[in-house]
Amino acid sequence: MMMPLRRAALAAAMLGVAALLPPVTAHADTAPACLTAAPAPDPEQGRLADPRTAAFPERAALDTFVRRFPAALCGIRNATEAERLLDAWGEGLWQAAVNRAQGRRPGGDLAAGDDRPLYWARLAMTVQLARWQPAFAVDRQALRSRFEDASRGLTANEFRAVPGVRRIFVSGFDPFGLDAELRRANPSGSAALQLNGRRVTLADGTVAEFRAVVLPVRYADFDAGIVERAYGPRLAAGPRAADMITSISQGYPGLFTLEAWAGRARSADPYPDNARALSGGTYDRPVTAPGLGPGAEFLRTSLPTDTMTAVQSPYPVRLNTAVTEIPAGAQAPVDREDGPTPGSRAVAGGGGGYLSNEVAYRSNRLRLELRPQLPGGHLHTPVLTGLPADRAQLTGADFERNENAITAQVLAVLRHSR
Repeated sequence: MMMPLRRAALAAAMLGVAALLPPVTAHADTAPACLTAAPAPDPEQGRLADPRTAAFPERAALDTFVRRFPAALCGIRNATEAERLLDAWGEGLWQAAVNRAQGRRPGGDLAAGDDRPLYWARLAMTVQLARWQPAFAVDRQALRSRFEDASRGLTANEFRAVPGVRRIFVSGFDPFGLDAELRRANPSGSAALQLNGRRVTLADGTVAEFRAVVLPVRYADFDAGIVERAYGPRLAAGPRAADMITSISQGYPGLFTLEAWAGRARSADPYPDNARALSGGTYDRPVTAPGLGPGAEFLRTSLPTDTMTAVQSPYPVRLNTAVTEIPAGAQAPVDREDGPTPGSRAVAGGGGGYLSNEVAYRSNRLRLELRPQLPGGHLHTPVLTGLPADRAQLTGADFERNENAITAQVLAVLRHSR
């Protein structure tokens, strides 16, 4: 039963959410009786109180998912149906966002590659899920996790087993830093949406298929293994396994960096995640990320950095060999430009001590365990700038031009990964 539902969800993404299973009633846009008053929102959901957040899915024609989801929840008859419906609607939302980013689902006046409508639509739907009062017992946290995974590309998003086609798996991130600027986007998430499922001819003439996911900027999800759930199936041996992996995130102003080293530590406090949670680790007192299997303090990229750094326009692309470590026998952290020294403890990789460094460490630790011969690493994009000074304006020409330039260069860099 699961595969027909998933196929229906993907087909519905092309035709509109009204085709999703199970069907909803004619009055699906009204608030059904099975939804109670909203419980106290988590910090991330609390930002939905700003009316600008609803405008993102509305201006991308993804708001139908948000409006019709409550009636679909109210049609569920048991816990098994709940799991299937959360999978179907999550996968449908993901595929609708992918189709929009790649020009197959027109609608709204926001740029096709804008990653923000998916983020705010998903978050609004998690509030509706929290309001749902079924007549049977459910594990709410497990259901939200299913919906999150499905709407981020973790499920029903396998490579096709086609001989001679290289398979490249990438991950991006949600927008972050939203307390300072609610309108922020993340070009790594936009790149993931624009790459997912595409076939591209690489610089050496090889054809490659891309698959992608968009990860949350939340420590709790990393603690619960979302990186391993995302990368593990793509690293399992078989005809649908990845031939290369790379995580992508937003990094430094004005340039791309390929990170030579990922560190095992968290050290970004007092900078919070999207849930306003802290990691517990600082520059002076780093902590090891929970749930990690055995591995070195630092892991080195195995991406073909010489060819990937050949792409130098419109932004320069640099190999970043810097780390921060506590040398063997020492107590204080030391910044190094040429990588770690033997026996040192990790404080930060080239990408710092935040979740961008951690996704690189977790994914490549898993790669070394399961498929050590595969190329893998991390790419930082330039910071996306250009939002209008008027905070009522969600987008502008400079912002869209900069996002397009960054995401186009992500593809150009990855095309040189042979």
